[in-house]
Amino acid sequence: MEQRKILIITYYWPPAGGPGVQRWLKFAKYLPEFGWKPIIFTPENPSYPLLDESLMKDVPKDLEIVKTKIWEPYQLAEKLNKSNKKFKAGQFDVGKNQNWKSKLSIWVRGNFFIPDARVFWVKPSTQFLEKYLQENKIDVVVTSGPPHSLHLIGLHLKKKLPNLKWIADFRDPWTEISYYKHLKLTKSSDKKHRQLESDVFKTADITLATSYTDAENFRKNGANAICITNGFDETDANTKTLKTSTPQTLKPKFTLSYIGVLEQLRNPENLWKALNDLVKTNTDFADNFSLKFVGRIDDKILREIESSSVKNNIVNLGYLSHDKAIDEMANSSLLLITNFPNESSKGIIPGKIFEYLATGKQIISFGPDQADVSKILDETNSGKHFSYTDSENIKEFILEKFDLWKSGNLSENTENIDQFSRRNLTKKLVEVLG
Repeated sequence: MEQRKILIITYYWPPAGGPGVQRWLKFAKYLPEFGWKPIIFTPENPSYPLLDESLMKDVPKDLEIVKTKIWEPYQLAEKLNKSNKKFKAGQFDVGKNQNWKSKLSIWVRGNFFIPDARVFWVKPSTQFLEKYLQENKIDVVVTSGPPHSLHLIGLHLKKKLPNLKWIADFRDPWTEISYYKHLKLTKSSDKKHRQLESDVFKTADITLATSYTDAENFRKNGANAICITNGFDETDANTKTLKTSTPQTLKPKFTLSYIGVLEQLRNPENLWKALNDLVKTNTDFADNFSLKFVGRIDDKILREIESSSVKNNIVNLGYLSHDKAIDEMANSSLLLITNFPNESSKGIIPGKIFEYLATGKQIISFGPDQADVSKILDETNSGKHFSYTDSENIKEFILEKFDLWKSGNLSENTENIDQFSRRNLTKKLVEVLG
């Protein structure tokens, strides 16, 4: 039987690193098992904030990849202020950390590049793909954002080719994303963002969300929205042991690890305070504790922790390949995940939580009350979620896990996690594709 074809328009593709690239990389990996042939449309010369060559191994050898050139203004922005390279990953200096250059750069980014700085790829891509779709039989087109400018490609194509089936995949929200309010938008810019978002919601045949709350919010704004979360790939290193994990032998240190990018907007200051108190008041804990960072931690956050009593307990490994990062997850005692503190972010489910789940390790999470992450942790018996105002309960939780670690009984079996495997999620996607 001939495979149906799905064209996936994505900015992030290997060798790009980080969680954003993995969603459609994994879908593309498993779609052929369900009778679908994926075709990737991606920039030829993108400006990625992170690179990870190890992800290339997941790209199917016979995968068709179509590329065209993109122009991005980030080089100009970085000349104005070196810290502007954070913009590529949606990060900003906030509060007291903003100088006049930061403020100007953020204002320019928010008001001149709507919805984002990849908007210059929209027009040439639309022209190229209109012809490509007329010459090739494609059953479904997917646009994946952020960058949300890619949804404008889908919007224009749908208007030119009304019979086209278009799925808009929102890995993160658009106007509800936490840094949106930090963009220093004028009223007219804000109105333009919201109008474009509304057009996408109302025009796409299906809108995919990565969290339950986002799907609900999208539906309230006129979208035909369905939630398909991110997940873990059972073929990745160390994830095959998730169901058969046994109590671990004592590690040299009780290790709390953060894997990924930690920015100022998701900085769990109350955790650092709790750890500082524990190290100062509990000699046993201080002697046996390690705070490990794998990825990119904001310099200002790192300096804050290094100025506390925890400074001698820090292990900063920097950015590692995906495979090595998974190894570090497996070699940890407790895994940290953070979200933005505001209520509008309760629907954000960071992609790494699923790889955390696959290791069978316990998770400590920070974010708004009643977050979707909290629901997943409760459902899978895999950890605890705290608000950014909590304090004493954090110390109790960490000490409880520390005591279990000392007795060799920290490893706790998770439950109901098969639903988050990449293969099962692809099966769910195929049902949506129809």
